[in-house]
Amino acid sequence: MDTIKRLNKWANSHTSLPLDLLRILLGAFIFYKGMTFSVHTNYLYEILNPLDEWLGTVIIVHYVTMAHLAGGILIIIGLITRIAVLVQIPALIGAVLINFMGVMDATNLIAATIVLVACVFFLAYGSGRHSVDYVLKMQM
Repeated sequence: MDTIKRLNKWANSHTSLPLDLLRILLGAFIFYKGMTFSVHTNYLYEILNPLDEWLGTVIIVHYVTMAHLAGGILIIIGLITRIAVLVQIPALIGAVLINFMGVMDATNLIAATIVLVACVFFLAYGSGRHSVDYVLKMQM
């Protein structure tokens, strides 16, 4: 708990509007990918083709889709951002690794790597000053 308080104090003293805009764009991109996966589930099954022999492919598809949809909205508004980002990290690590297990797609690899790095940053940084978390914290 002390670590989170120190991270919040550091984030509040170093917050700026561009970082909050980056958080909103990150959440919008994650939500967009979740919408894409929910509409085109066959595309997600094609991506997960190297894991076809695993029994949990259906579970992975549903986890990734729902985590991206719910997490994207939470990241956009800045509500429980660290938890929402933490839920995204396993899916993003899988997105990076799947490029090495199957057919390499440079565009997907770069996008997944950038989003993974941004999520790790916001895991440490938090939601910033322009967020629901900050408003709720100031009301306490």
